[in-house]
Amino acid sequence: MTVQLTTSDLLARGTALLAPVLERPSLDAGLLLAFALGCTRVRLKSHPEEPRTGADEARYLALIERRAQGEPLAYITGVREFWTLELRVTREVLVPRPETELLVERALVLIPAPQARVLDLGTGSGAIALALATERPAWELLATDASAAALAVARDNARRLRLANVSFHAGSWFAGLAERRFDLVVSNPPYVDARDPALLALKDEPRQALTPGEDDMADLRAIIQGAPEHLLSGGWLALEHGTAQADAVAHELVARGFVSVRSHRDLGGHERVTEGRWP
Repeated sequence: MTVQLTTSDLLARGTALLAPVLERPSLDAGLLLAFALGCTRVRLKSHPEEPRTGADEARYLALIERRAQGEPLAYITGVREFWTLELRVTREVLVPRPETELLVERALVLIPAPQARVLDLGTGSGAIALALATERPAWELLATDASAAALAVARDNARRLRLANVSFHAGSWFAGLAERRFDLVVSNPPYVDARDPALLALKDEPRQALTPGEDDMADLRAIIQGAPEHLLSGGWLALEHGTAQADAVAHELVARGFVSVRSHRDLGGHERVTEGRWP
């Protein structure tokens, strides 16, 4: 007698296959099963004995194999939640991470005014700019990136989210911005040393968005040096950086003439964002 596959069977199998490589295998297994079946996770839980076909199984196990090989979940499903948003992501952009939400939080604290001009350098998927645009609909945001493919993803996310207060510009850091000045500049630039073994675990993500080369401070330093020409008096620069870079970033900010320099810890307790005010 043929045994009928069920939702519960598939979920158990996917969880078992991911258990050796993930800390929370059941979460990813459930997300991938919902994606494979085109349903919600609520449906999976409410109908665990729903029958499934061999085609369902094959489609699901192919996704599980990709995840077991280390491919980010967001690249498999094509979406990633960030802040209150669901963003489309592709291999042309970094996967937005929860720790970057600290940069959004700090931006909202630094500029409490309902109207402001804000620049997001190296926007990638648009995560930071679009989160700010959602929270401050009267802000004028400009998001830049050197990658045309990344900008296409960011523009598409803005269109899908119906956020009209963000515009986009192709260019590396401040290139092409002439004398434009802003109340706030934010950035999550590449800051991983090219020799860092941690890059191996990030092999699926765009290398140019992760590392500036063997000088891990190169892009952070370039932004700090160029920011004053694009900040209004009293404007802020807020930067995400690596867990061991807070002191170096703060030193660069002070040396460039920024005041009120301070760092902030993410939910993991790591110094993740450093900010400074242009006098």
